[in-house]
Amino acid sequence: MLAPLGRLWKLWMSIPLWLQILVGMVLGIGAGLALGDQATYLKPIGTLFVNTIKMLIVPLVFCSLIVGVTSMQDTARMGRIGFKSFGFYLGTTSIAISVGLLVGYIMKPGAGVHITAEHAVAKVQQAPSVMDTLINIVPTNPVAALANGQILQVIVFAVALGIALVLIGDHGKPAVRLFESLAEAMYKLTDMVMKGAPYGVFGLMAWVAGEYGIEMLMPLIKVIIAVYIGCILHVVGFYSLILKVFAGLCPLQFFKGISNAMAVAFTTSSSAGSLPASMKCASEYLGVNKKISSFVLPLGTTINMDGTALYQGVTALFVAQAFGIDLTWVDYLTIILTATLASIGTAGVPGAGLVMLTLVLTTVGLPLEGVALIAGIDRILDMARTVVNVSGDLVATTVIAKSENELDEEHYNADMEQSVLIAEQNEAAENSAAG
Repeated sequence: MLAPLGRLWKLWMSIPLWLQILVGMVLGIGAGLALGDQATYLKPIGTLFVNTIKMLIVPLVFCSLIVGVTSMQDTARMGRIGFKSFGFYLGTTSIAISVGLLVGYIMKPGAGVHITAEHAVAKVQQAPSVMDTLINIVPTNPVAALANGQILQVIVFAVALGIALVLIGDHGKPAVRLFESLAEAMYKLTDMVMKGAPYGVFGLMAWVAGEYGIEMLMPLIKVIIAVYIGCILHVVGFYSLILKVFAGLCPLQFFKGISNAMAVAFTTSSSAGSLPASMKCASEYLGVNKKISSFVLPLGTTINMDGTALYQGVTALFVAQAFGIDLTWVDYLTIILTATLASIGTAGVPGAGLVMLTLVLTTVGLPLEGVALIAGIDRILDMARTVVNVSGDLVATTVIAKSENELDEEHYNADMEQSVLIAEQNEAAENSAAG
């Protein structure tokens, strides 16, 4: 009896996590429809998972942001290239989440769901002014901000502390190593918690399906459509505009050149895993000097989260609409600020999309039970948002290379076969000069 169960367990553990979560979602829906109101007894499994995610948020964001900022020491050495890269990535991230919010506002994927949550935070009747919002993001007591989970204040303090550690040079290195060690521990803990996601999603989806029936599934299809529409608009529309206006380059030629990297990003759902393909596209097809691409692309893998930010906008509005919570314009501003600032340090975290979603939901007082609704379709959304992330890295690399006169436009405008030939000739010339 135990041997078949052991083999079944080994088979289960060999399945990719995203597929386990999807299976957990399907089984949870089935259990909820079968059990009806009795499915409430399964909800504590999901609540336990939500609590473990809450446990991660503050230390994960704090440590990873400090590590993200202190890794920018290359920015000082690279001078204006580093500042251009940093500004470009943060600027496009804020635009991306605005696009996501706009798409979510227009399409209203969560309208008509009407889910209630025990821990939903009541929205304040009187919205604070912009000045109050900006003043309040600076903590008067950083320890209290950490203890109370004031996410924006934690982000601002972490960024400020990271900058200070860079500025004091060698004196800051012991502290940087400490935070790097803590960040690695938090990444591992996040990985451990995410292994429990299939069971947490099972419990919450069983409760939702038992309480609200099969109707709640239709909005998930609208979420997928909304995220993909937003991603297409951002890549084809916004990135094309940047290439044309700021670099005077043909967008069609650019997308031909990065098609391989986009395919790798879509299939692997990993910005870091797509980095070799991105480096190859930049040098072989776009004509970007390796001095630029070798710095800007890895930096983008660390801090550029355009696709994830766009996803945050759509899914945050979905959760708000599903739970019947009206967001004020200050909430929208807070979502933009949170996702943009958090993008500095959380891009390399396993399960970054879901972790960042819990961060955004917490910041504006939305119930974290909404994470379970998104988790089952997260892999489908992850494929699209990774394509946006990788495309954004390559747009930044190309535009910055053009501004530094490090872009070979003849190479850029050549067809694919000619591009490879030019790249080989350039590499041979560099090797000859080095020899």
